[in-house]
Amino acid sequence: MRAVRNLIGALALGAVASLGAVLPSPARAAGEAIAIPDANFGFAGFFGTFDRGAAQRGLQVYKEVCSACHGMYHLSYRNLLEIGLSEDQVRALAGTFTVMDGPNDTGEMFERPARLSDRFRRPFANELAARAANNGAYPPDLSVMAKARPNGANYLHALLTGYVDPPAGFTVADGMYYNAYYPGHQIAMPPILNPDQVTYADGTAATVDQMARDVATFLAWAAEPETEQRRAMGVKMILFLIVLGGLTYAVKRKVWADVKH
Repeated sequence: MRAVRNLIGALALGAVASLGAVLPSPARAAGEAIAIPDANFGFAGFFGTFDRGAAQRGLQVYKEVCSACHGMYHLSYRNLLEIGLSEDQVRALAGTFTVMDGPNDTGEMFERPARLSDRFRRPFANELAARAANNGAYPPDLSVMAKARPNGANYLHALLTGYVDPPAGFTVADGMYYNAYYPGHQIAMPPILNPDQVTYADGTAATVDQMARDVATFLAWAAEPETEQRRAMGVKMILFLIVLGGLTYAVKRKVWADVKH
């Protein structure tokens, strides 16, 4: 009987070992863990707020660099009023783009300058056109990218500054680029930021790190524009609960003051 049990145990262990050789291990299935450096964004803390100047510079980087490939379909031009731009500035910015509208009185579609109420213009008519223009790769929408990626703003900053030479022995596929912080380290998007690529109106030096920080700030705001209001409401609720708790305790003491225990 003991010999039979030993035989069954050996067969079971062999089956498990064979299965382990076929299936990927948790480490292999999950992929390599990549540590994303902390960029120390001012809006990251519980009481943090968005730097309006950085968000406006990030909008400029998006408009002049990123918008050629990446859309922001969930953002309207009027939302830009929340980062400190005046209505005239936003109208002027929207007016540089044309959108399709209609039908008109004759039943035809027509193009017109964008208005405050319009969504950001899409860089491509559809996904097939986007892939055709980018060697088969589909540039993702950036509206909520800071929420769609873990450690969102830090990840975006690291990604934009993470283009380095591949280590020895690492083979980069044709049409791909090595990035230290992208999963798998091979990305279809080329390095898009170069020193002095944009000219900031406030005189800020347009280094790669600065542009990456600014556009990451803008995208973090775009993904959650209600962040500051939500945090302010949270603080108010905490203060309210503290006061309510104090009043409740005081009333309890008053009501039960004459009761002997």
